[in-house]
Amino acid sequence: MSDILEKIVAVKHEELVAAKRRAKPADVRRDAELRPCNRDFVAAMRKKINAGLPAVIAEVKKASPSKGVLREDFDAADIAQSYAVGNGKPGTVTAACLSVLTDVQFFQGSADNLRLARAACDLPVLRKDFMVDPYQIHESRVMGADCILLIAACLDDAQMADMHALALSLGMCVLLEVHDAAELDRALKLKLHPAFSMVGVNNRNLRNFEVNLQTTLDLKATVPPELLLVTESGITTSADVKHLRSQGVQAFLVGEAFMRANDPGNALSLLFS
Repeated sequence: MSDILEKIVAVKHEELVAAKRRAKPADVRRDAELRPCNRDFVAAMRKKINAGLPAVIAEVKKASPSKGVLREDFDAADIAQSYAVGNGKPGTVTAACLSVLTDVQFFQGSADNLRLARAACDLPVLRKDFMVDPYQIHESRVMGADCILLIAACLDDAQMADMHALALSLGMCVLLEVHDAAELDRALKLKLHPAFSMVGVNNRNLRNFEVNLQTTLDLKATVPPELLLVTESGITTSADVKHLRSQGVQAFLVGEAFMRANDPGNALSLLFS
């Protein structure tokens, strides 16, 4: 685990203490279990792929620890709508799903951003945060998340299995993020169900933060073909997209490239056209 990831995880544990004082775990769990059905995240991704299109998880992110503020004029609802319509031209590529950062301290995100983004369009929404406790899974369902992110580098095997099972029991999908072959092996031991679970390969090296798209291609052969493989980080040019798609990678999580654009949806359409 990198120093920055260790720092983020430590802060998450501190935040959890305060969160559990504000809302008791039993109350949050009960609220989560009463929530209505979700939008099917994996089905939305597969619908795009089955139509011969790239399945794009478009990120709603104001800032990052390494790059600072990415978008001063930040409106989660407007960004979500933009992703949903693309550039508006016939046959344009639009987002399959959204990823909304809810981490406050490091990414300037919030639960309100997730709620606003989801209410602004019909796309399923991933809560992108650093999950270290089952409380956050219930919390995610309460705020309206259709899918959660589990980062293998943040969790031991038992935590990963328990939190994955809990998310599915609440009707949410799971994107399990790995960075290398060892983490992928751990994730695959969970016997992931292709209708509810995806494998995300983060191309960013946690030790030196260098990005290499070859990471996805190196790990792709190990991922069972029935599971959806999502490539994350470093997709910045149409050439990147073309190369990855030619190698059988059809699902992408992209954020930074869009957040710096005047019109994020148009930037998405141009990148994936």
